[in-house]
Amino acid sequence: MTAVPPSSTRTIVCRCLVRGRVQGVYYRASARERARAGGIRGHARNLPDSRVEVLACGAEPAVRAFIDWLWIGPSAAKVIEVDVQELQLAAHELPGDFTTA
Repeated sequence: MTAVPPSSTRTIVCRCLVRGRVQGVYYRASARERARAGGIRGHARNLPDSRVEVLACGAEPAVRAFIDWLWIGPSAAKVIEVDVQELQLAAHELPGDFTTA
């Protein structure tokens, strides 16, 4: 196995389930703006149980910083939990942009 040089950045994919006051407070649109600014692809969508699902794909440092932001969100949000699961997706499964639904 070859060690990854410290200067290289690996791409990661994380599925985040965000719980709290995150629907109806501009959370998804704010996440889209933050993700696009950080070069992150994926989506943010409301779930029927009042959580928001966020899929974040990109350079590991950018995705980790984005996940930190998910805990904050826009000013009207009150996040109480961010459950993060790292996924393995094939190249053809990776989204091309960050969208909201």
